[in-house]
This record gives sequence, structure tokens and C-alpha cells, in this order.
Amino acid sequence: MADWQVLFREGIHFTLSGEDDIDVIGETTGSEEALAEIQANPPRVAVMNADHDDFAGVRTTRYIRQNIPSVAVLLTIDNTSEEHVFQTMKSGANACMTKDTDPADLIDIIRMVAQGRHPIADMMLIPGIAVRVLKEFEQFGTMSEQVNNLMPGLTGIETDILRRIAQTGSAEQVTRAINMSIDEIGEHLRRILTKLVSNDHIRQVMAAAQDSRLSNISQSRSNGKSAEEFITRDEFAAFKDTIWERFRSAIDEIK
Repeated sequence: MADWQVLFREGIHFTLSGEDDIDVIGETTGSEEALAEIQANPPRVAVMNADHDDFAGVRTTRYIRQNIPSVAVLLTIDNTSEEHVFQTMKSGANACMTKDTDPADLIDIIRMVAQGRHPIADMMLIPGIAVRVLKEFEQFGTMSEQVNNLMPGLTGIETDILRRIAQTGSAEQVTRAINMSIDEIGEHLRRILTKLVSNDHIRQVMAAAQDSRLSNISQSRSNGKSAEEFITRDEFAAFKDTIWERFRSAIDEIK
């Protein structure tokens, strides 16, 4: 447990002291000190403050999730602005909570992340957050890798759903095409967005969108290039706004 506020740490310690299945094995004042403790004696769950002034907690969380994946991370946040919540989600944390979270909810969240679950995914479709995730692709003018190489974190069904939404812009059409309920599509979309944001693979959104276009683009040219040819900057710019609206439309259906 890492937090600069002594009273907050003591409050969590008191809350957890009555739980037979949860033990607090260490506490520090900051995330950098916490990293040293975690490396020396890895816990199942690390509860850390996001340190939004300098994002130290976010950076530490990203390092932990990439290098010590057996440790789940629950980040506490002081600032609930969209940007700060988004940066917290990009860290790869399993969950985040405000410091006024009910003690019973805190216990439930710790147990969930200890089981490898990601309750942070529930935040993905709240107003503003999904849009913020998808808008990340606007910084990319063109692709530098083949489409298939951009999908390392997604399962086959997730890739299929992502591609179908990019093509149709309709969650309802996807439900009919692959025989899933709208709730199931929503759950898959939460997982997709969680993976995209936590792994900095926002380009996958546009990769899925491009995939349906690559063959047509290639076939329309007379230079004999393959269907794996990259979409050009001009084609990307012309196509981007359409795909952007399709994703927003699908997300609106699921909310």
C-alpha cells in the first residue's frame, strides 16, 4: 500500500484488518518506494495513489503491469477529471477508485483484482471516456506496421467485433452477424477498449478499420502491390472521420 497521506493508509489498514483473507504486508509513502518493496516481496495486489501531479503512480503502475504481471494494481485517485482518469486507465491498472469509496466496496474491489479481474473496464463506456480512447487514433497519420501485427493483445472474437464495428458502425448489426446479445457486445467492447488504452495500442482501432479497405485499395491500383499494402496518408485522412463516427454510433447503441 502506497500513499502520502498517513491517515488514508491507516484507514485502509483498519478496514482490511477484519478480513481473514486479506493481509497488508507493507506500506510506503510513495509509488517509487513501493516499487522497491514490490520487487523485493511481490504482493498479490498493490494499492497505490496515482500521484496525479506528476503521474508517478501511473508510471510505476505501467512498469509493474509490464514487468511484474503477477501483481495486480488498484490505483486511488484524488482528481476525477476526464484527463486524469484517462491517464490512470492507460497505466494498465486493474482498477481505480476515489478516496471516498465505501469501505465495503474497497474490500470487494481488492478481492476482484486479486482474482485477476479488471473492474476498471466498467468505466470504458461512461460518457467521455470511450470517446477519449477512440480519439487517440487522430494523432496517427499513417500506419507503419502490417494490420495483423497490430493485434497482439486482442482475441479472435475481439478482433472480429472491432473490425465489424469499423465496417458498419452498428452494434445491432454486429449482434445479428455473430449471434450475440447487445450486452455481450458491450462487454467485449469494454475489454477491447481496456486493452487498447492500457497497452497504448490505439492504432488497432484504425488497423481494424483499414483492414476492410486494404484489398479494395490495392486492387484499384495498377502497380501490382499486395493487399497488405499500407493505407496512404491521404486515404487515411479521408477515411478517418467516417470510422470515428461509426465507433461513436456503436458505443451510443450500447450505453
